[in-house]
This record gives sequence, structure tokens and C-alpha cells, in this order.
Amino acid sequence: MTFSILMYDRETGCYAAAAATGSLCVGGWVLRGDIESGLVASQGTAPSTFWRDDVLRRMYDGALAHAAVDQVTGGDAGRGHRQLLALDCNGGTAGFTGAQSVGYADHIAEQDLAIAGNMLAGRQVLTAMRETARGEFATPSDRMLAVLDAAAAAGGDARGLLSAALLVLSPDRPPLDLRIDHSDDPLPALRALCLRAHRAPYYDWLTEVPVLKDRHRAVLPDAS
Repeated sequence: MTFSILMYDRETGCYAAAAATGSLCVGGWVLRGDIESGLVASQGTAPSTFWRDDVLRRMYDGALAHAAVDQVTGGDAGRGHRQLLALDCNGGTAGFTGAQSVGYADHIAEQDLAIAGNMLAGRQVLTAMRETARGEFATPSDRMLAVLDAAAAAGGDARGLLSAALLVLSPDRPPLDLRIDHSDDPLPALRALCLRAHRAPYYDWLTEVPVLKDRHRAVLPDAS
């Protein structure tokens, strides 16, 4: 039904995530992040928004990704139908794929990188995402868009795609949270939206709003 990626860049302190699915509103259902906590993706045939939000809260309080995932998934009797990824503020990752997930379903959890998918064309989808994510790109957005394209080219969601989302959290920039909730071709639509988000006047305005490195940033008065 869905494939997703979470990634951390140690050089820049930037977190990036992306997801796509053959259903509606993948951004609203799957991805959540916080620059002081990390990233979470919760998906599956019966995805739990409680898993997503509970893991993010635990990581904000200092829990590592693997501990947060174990705590949240262990007591849920419906966990067999769910899938979860987490990436903490140290770049640690963890994943869970329920035994009743619709195949092909699995996850990859490595330092600074986590990938998951269910109802995929096959293992090659996750492999393509991993290989692409480790490449060189000019921006985190470019990397995430390329990963989604690679997944789709490798077979992607067995049903085709209807929605896609991108989330980028940087210490020196405002969050970039873009979503295509319904489209016959969501990946090009997401790329086009991302391009528009990096153009003036919207992009220029982003230099005036608070960020982690400057929580009080605002429009400065004209000194003249």
C-alpha cells in the first residue's frame, strides 16, 4: 500500500522524509516529524496514528528509536496489520513490520536511514530506495524526490500511486511539508510543488520566520 523513507544528514543536521501510496492522503496519515525529536512513519493495512504520535513524543523525551518502537508496538493486539519506522535525533533508527502485512512487506533500519513498504511489487523496491538514498544530491528535497521516483520505477505500490508527500526539517530553515493528497500522477505533481516552494516570493519569506537556530527571527525594520 505504501513506501516511505526517513533520513538524517549528520553534516547539516537536516531530517528528511518522503512517502507515496496507492491510496489518499499519505502525508496526513503516515509522516510526522519534529526537529527536536526526529521522524516517524506509520503505515500498513490498519495504520495507527497513535503509534506515530506516541513514538514521536517518546523520542522528544529522550527515548532512542528502537526503545520507542518496542514500547509502542509491544502492547498492541492489532500490531500484525501495522508497519512503523522511527528515526531519533541521534540518527538511530528502528522499524516494525507486522506479520499480517500485505506482501511484499518489509523494512530496512540502518544508522541515519530507515525505509519501509507494504503491498509492494517486491524487495527490489526497498533496494532501489536504499541505493538511491545513498547517492549525491544538491538538496534533501532532491534526494527524497529521487528516492520516490526510484521506488516507482522498481515497481512501487502494486496498485499504482494516488498520493505522495515530502517533509524536510532543518535547523536553519523552516519546515518544508508538502503533500499531494490525490492525483493520477502524484510524483511529478509533488516535484512541481517543491519547485514552486523554492521560488520567490514564498522562498524569500522563509528567511524571515523562526528556525531552531534563531527562534526569534522576524522581519527586521528598515535601518534607512
